[in-house]
Amino acid sequence: MQDLKHLSRRKHSTGSGFFSFGRGNRKIERSGEGPSPRLSLPKGKNREQLKRLLLFVAIVLALIPVYRLVFQRSPSVPGEVHSLGTTESASVAKPPEAPGKTPVSSFVTACSLLDDASGPSDQLSARTLEGELLHYTIRGDLQKRVHDFLVKSQVPYGVFVAVEPATGRILALTAHSSVDPGWSKTAYFDLYPMASLFKIITASAALESKKITPETVIEFRGKATSENPRYWEASPKGRNNRTDVTFAMSKSINPVYGRLARDVAGKTSVMESVNRFGFNQALLPGTSVKESTATEPQSGHELMLMGAGLDHDVKVSPLHAAVMMAAIANGGRMMAPTLTDSIIDRKGASKETFVPREIRRLVTPETAVSLTRMLSRTVTSGTSRRAFHDRRGRPRLAVEIAAKTGSISGTDPRGHYSWFAAFAPANNPRIALVALVINQDKWRIKSSQVGEQALEEFFGN
Repeated sequence: MQDLKHLSRRKHSTGSGFFSFGRGNRKIERSGEGPSPRLSLPKGKNREQLKRLLLFVAIVLALIPVYRLVFQRSPSVPGEVHSLGTTESASVAKPPEAPGKTPVSSFVTACSLLDDASGPSDQLSARTLEGELLHYTIRGDLQKRVHDFLVKSQVPYGVFVAVEPATGRILALTAHSSVDPGWSKTAYFDLYPMASLFKIITASAALESKKITPETVIEFRGKATSENPRYWEASPKGRNNRTDVTFAMSKSINPVYGRLARDVAGKTSVMESVNRFGFNQALLPGTSVKESTATEPQSGHELMLMGAGLDHDVKVSPLHAAVMMAAIANGGRMMAPTLTDSIIDRKGASKETFVPREIRRLVTPETAVSLTRMLSRTVTSGTSRRAFHDRRGRPRLAVEIAAKTGSISGTDPRGHYSWFAAFAPANNPRIALVALVINQDKWRIKSSQVGEQALEEFFGN
């Protein structure tokens, strides 16, 4: 910054053109008097030009306030200057659409209007702004039962998805958060640590390569809940723990599935299974589902963590997990999920009618049968037994259920993640479902309780 004491007053230059009157502003010395200015006015043609100039300046000055008012009220984009005298109104002009813009799919549209759907519980529908009528696949009674249970339980975060295995019809899609109401809008499509649900993929890799059966026994050291592969190696001296892979699935025993991944199936088979199940790829185009992730392990230690479901970077969306369970229930065939049975245009004509479509085959029918056997003990004697039995040990539901639980801590959002994935009846599945509850400092409910409420409603008990 320049110091003020070094500044001097700028000298005025003489005028020119219209503002040069006569010879300019000269100082004329008079005897006994100080200097005084003398102004020579133009004459003849110059005088007429001056008049016209002054008139023009006066008009411009008078129009400035009016122009400012019009410009400020204009809906034009800030910073855009309008040309005076234009014949096109800025409010009528429409910006050109971006080239190559992908149209919104019917699935995304149906999802955005689901909260506004109305009608009988088995005939929910909603109308778009364009006048199209969407007929949903959603079962309103199931949707309401689960949503009300999440709200009543004041879960920090809870999401639920149910699918019809044979067709891919979505039977329920709901979420609730007592912490962040906006979270529920994308909860079905966002990614969360998969936890022990990954044990299903580990088992699939070993079953597909014909290296195990549901009765195969694995030896291990350490506690069943151990999360450190350093203590899982079987001791050559004996005195190891021993259990079959079916019991280990029902109790979610980490050492068994860590050793199954590294020492039995192997990394190649595990990663092939990861790919078949749809990770690291756009599996469900037309939906808002994010790609599930599973990075290839770089060591035996990492492979054991992945196989046991302890790799926090293996992430899946609830919708993907539900479609995955539905595929196992459907003999290994994964069906494309849908929210609408039909779409009727504004004139009453059918615009779109749902036809079941197979996406891919995850496992062979034989592997699907073996997985069903391995998953059928979770509810009867495994990690979900308490949710499905009363205090006297009597089952709450007269239906056989194949299920898997998962439990892991997470940071987005912060809390303890509780998964429950299932399908029923196990021998002739009509529904596959996934529930995720994220508890924080105080536990509210477990995801298996959400699953029990849903199955109770679905089977009418």
